[in-house]
Parts: sequence; structure tokens; C-alpha cells
Amino acid sequence: MCGIAGIVNSDPARDSAMRRMLDALAHRGPDGEGIYHDDFATLGHRRLSIIDLAGGQQPLHNADRSILLVCNGEIYNYRELRRELERDGYAFLTHSDCEVIIALYERHGDRLLDRLRGMFAFVLWDVKRRRLLAARDHLGQKPLYWLQDKQGFACASEIKALLAFDGRPPRMNLAALDQYLALRLIDAPLSMFEGVHKLPPGHSLVLEAGGTPRIERYWRLVQEPKLTGTEEQLCDELEARIEEALRLHLVSDVPVGAFLSGGMDSSLLVAMLARKLGVRQLPTFTMGLDYQRFDEAPAARAVAQMFGTEHHEERVKPEITALLPDLVAALDEPSDPLSLCTWLLAQFTRRHVKVVIGGDGGDELFGGYDRYYGNLYASHYGRVPETLRRHVLAPAVSLIPESGWYKSVGHQLRWLHHLSFHSGGARYAASLSYFYFDRERRAELFASQVANEWRQLDAEAAIRAPYEASNGGPLDRMLFADSMVRLPNHPVMITDRICMAHGLEARSPFMDHELAGFAARLAPALKVRGGTLRYIQRKLAARYLPPQILSRPKQGFSSALPYLLQREYAQLYTSCLRDSRLARDRILDGAVMTRLLDEHLAKRADHGNRLWLLINAEVWYRMAILGQSKEDMRSELMYEREARRA
Repeated sequence: MCGIAGIVNSDPARDSAMRRMLDALAHRGPDGEGIYHDDFATLGHRRLSIIDLAGGQQPLHNADRSILLVCNGEIYNYRELRRELERDGYAFLTHSDCEVIIALYERHGDRLLDRLRGMFAFVLWDVKRRRLLAARDHLGQKPLYWLQDKQGFACASEIKALLAFDGRPPRMNLAALDQYLALRLIDAPLSMFEGVHKLPPGHSLVLEAGGTPRIERYWRLVQEPKLTGTEEQLCDELEARIEEALRLHLVSDVPVGAFLSGGMDSSLLVAMLARKLGVRQLPTFTMGLDYQRFDEAPAARAVAQMFGTEHHEERVKPEITALLPDLVAALDEPSDPLSLCTWLLAQFTRRHVKVVIGGDGGDELFGGYDRYYGNLYASHYGRVPETLRRHVLAPAVSLIPESGWYKSVGHQLRWLHHLSFHSGGARYAASLSYFYFDRERRAELFASQVANEWRQLDAEAAIRAPYEASNGGPLDRMLFADSMVRLPNHPVMITDRICMAHGLEARSPFMDHELAGFAARLAPALKVRGGTLRYIQRKLAARYLPPQILSRPKQGFSSALPYLLQREYAQLYTSCLRDSRLARDRILDGAVMTRLLDEHLAKRADHGNRLWLLINAEVWYRMAILGQSKEDMRSELMYEREARRA
């Protein structure tokens, strides 16, 4: 895994621009760097050496140096491809997995993407044709951003590198802020910066001489036709496909470890690595917490003992104030509670290994979130006549307290009631935005000075459009929207940026696109059956794990942070929002933020998740747009915290 950058223009200052870009990506590749330069293009690479430690330096090239490549990620089927290409007479120059991309390009052109299996983002420069080809992997595990302006074209693994290239004062993208406040994510092609675009997963970008970037889809998750066979047969095939994905994800010239939370995803992967692949003393990593309800360390420890792993456990006491500027700087965009948990775990894990296997994708492939059956329940409740729901049931629901907890009965009933007035993709989008800022809340939150521009935006379309474009019933549509939008833009984005901030490569076997394609074609009843989530995955896991592990409730810690760290959050609410720069610059309405804050602190309403979004948007705005340094931001937050304690 690495950091990559590319520039196409005729500016003689390209070398210094690339130097700035690579310096901004140094954390992604602490083991070395390489640069290619000609009259039209410059490619740069920062290396985290995983495969071909001695000879895999990039940029890679073909024999006559007419094709150059920088690649971030791993091509898991490179050995198979290499053998095939060598049989056809191709002479490789290195043992790098990424060199097969050059060979495939010489044989198949842009159709090379049909042959790759892995996580990757790459930039390929065809010297003779003065043509750039860039691409991002099928499910968006590896990032790629790009811009084109009067200075030319540039692309990079992270936004911070493009900001270093451009040199102009950055401007905030209002549509991205709207989407973040509505959905807690920013979907491609948006980024929080005007002019900086995110290449969507499963897409390529082509830039011909004198032209503009052309974006094309090369892969799509297909959910039909549904697979046939008995439950046992399909479970056997699922087991075989996960085993195959795991075998591919172990390809490395350095030791590989695994995150182990004690939940189903990580426990099943560790169990199969030990039992099916025979991995002995696999390094496993768990973060222990002092909050007993959310402490997964005992369950993880039991799994580790069961499968003889080399287990590492570190107890942490999470606090957000000191780390918040680091999280925002690592993500280049507003943070998320998940990023704090990932930061602490990655920091600890990197002291032992460079590569770690995780369980990202399991919930989205097999139906692991409560909202999946919650949306189905809402469709039944929605059959109650609307007049009755609005005038009789609504007042009754409003009397049930929210109890200051996002999973309280009061919240769940209000959520269900809210969803009953929507349908289809709009309902699914509403199920996500309810705990954040739905359209009605955003209408009052955005300042009057930007109201006209805001009214033209449609944040919920990021979820609604893929839902409506999918085939099948509601569950298939929800899973498709999550796989295409929420998965790459929320948990996977956070995993990549935070792990790479520590020079740690995270691999997600569930996101192998062949395995994902198989899972997508499983019947909905094999995923959510009544109140049982992840039915077939649970059936498979029962072959390896005892009932006490499988029966554990989902314990996600990150979403609970605004509730568990209430005193620290209260200080952040006040220090960030009472004197908001977003309000001062007339982007958000300060009076509305103050009202939300007062209602929450007085426990008249629960705005914990909403205020968390506002804090992060505020810290991001001060750092990214107003130019406050990470150190100054930290000092300011810590000073106010200590002053309040005194």
C-alpha cells in the first residue's frame, strides 16, 4: 500500500508541485519514494513495502519505458496473471504485483480492468499516446481524487496532496457539507473542497492529449439472477469463497495480522484462517475498554485462545479532544466517532505488523444492520391510514421520552413513525438521516445567505438514486445502496485514511469483488429472516464458533461515544459551537446551533449525533478553509478543556 500522485500539464514548475504532493503523502509510504518526469507528465509514488521488498520500487515501467505506472494497493491474483503472461512471452522486470497492470495494458488496453482482483488505485501514463489511464478498485477500498483547472490535471491518493499541488486558497463545497450533515458521508464525485473530485469505485478515468477527463464505469455489482440450491449447498459455497478470498489476502512478503473484536465478522475470519488455511499463531489485535457494556476484549480473548492466535490486547481510555485535530487532518474531511476507535486500534497494531486483515463489508454483504428489518417494519406500519398516524399516533409517540440514548425505545419508535411517511428510496435515505439532519432540520440550519443555493441541492439522492436503480425487493435495494455508497464512503474510507496515517495496510476479504458478487446473488431470506440478521453468515459461523460468541449482540462502540463521553463532548459543544466560524461566515445559522446545544445540555431533546456532526464540520472548517494549524487547533481545544476543569 502506498501513496500515489500524477500531474499532466506543460508547467515547468511540475517538479516542485510533485515534491509538495509527495511530502503531503509521506505517511502513506514511509519506506521510500520515486518520481517519473517527461515533457507532459509527472508521476510520483510514496512506498509502504509489502511485496517485492527489494525490487518493487515505483514508478514501474515496461521494457522500452513507454508505459509508466504508480499503483496504491495490492493485486491479489497477480501470480496467476503473471504465469499466464509469461507463458505468452512477456518478460517482467520486477516481482511487484502491480507490474501485471502494465503487461495487461500492453495486451488488452483499458480492458485490463476486467482481469484484476484486488484493492487498488493506479495511474498509468502512455508516453507515446500522451494518454493517462487512472482507475479505482471495484468496491472503492483505495482512494483516488482528481482536479483539473488552468494549471492542468492532477490526481492523488488524498485530498491534501491536491491542495499542495494547487496552491490556491481552498473553498468549501456546500453540496458536500449538506451531504455530510444529512448522511454522515460524502459520496463520489463530491469532496468537501470545490474543484476536487472523488473517482467513484469501479470507475476509470481517461485523459487524452488536449482533452478533459472522461469517467467510465467498468464494473457493477449484479444481484440477479438469484442463486439456487439448498441452504447447506449455498453455505458450503460461501465457505469456499471466503476461504479463497482469505488465501488471496494473505499474499505478502511481510507478516500479516488480523483485527479481532469478538464479533461475528472478525471471529469468523480468524477461525477460518486458523482452521481452513492452517495459519499458526496469527497475530491478532483487540482494543479493551473500561465501559463494560462495550468492552469486546473478553470475547476476543476467548476466540484468540480457541484458535491459538498470538493475541495482543491493549486497554485504552478514549478521549476525543486531543485527537480530534489529528483525525480531521488524516481524513481531510470532517471526522466521525469510528475514526477515533480506528485510530487507537491502528496505532497499537502498527507497533507489531504492517498488514492487518479486517471485517469491513460483512454487514453490507450479508445484512447486518438493524435498519434493514426496521425499514421492513416501517412498511407494515405505513399501512395504517395516514390520518390516524398523523393525528392520533403521532401525539402518542411524542410522549415517549428519547431517554438520551440513540438506541432507546423512544428513538426507535420515533424513527419508525418518521419512516412511515416515506416510501422506496426516500424511506431508506430517511432511515439514515433521521439521527442526523433530515431535510426539514437542514432547512433551518443553513443560513439565509446560502438558502437559495442550498434549496437546489439534494443530499438524499446519494442513497435514493442507487436504491431506485437496483433490482429486486427492498432488502436487495438497501444492500445495493449501502455497498455502492455507504461502504466505500464511510467505514472503508475511514479505515484507509486512519490506518495509512500510521503506515498500516488494512485488507478486507469480504470486499473481494468476486465474493461480493456471490453474496449479492443470495436470496434476501438468506440474509435477513424475520428478526435474524446475516442468516447464512451466521449459519456458516456456527461451524467454527460457539453459541456464546454468535449470540452476542452487536456492540458498536463508536456510535455510543457522544453518550459515553458526555462531559468531554459538552466542553467541545460549547468551545466549538458557541462561537462558530461557520455561523460567523453565514453558512450555518448560529441561533439554531445554540438552540440545539441548549436543548441537548438541558436534556430536553437528544441531539448527540447532530452536535457531533456540527463539531466536526466546525473543526474541519477552521483547519481546512481558515487555515488554522493542527497544533493550534489542539492547543485551543485543550486550553478550553483545562480551563473548564480548573
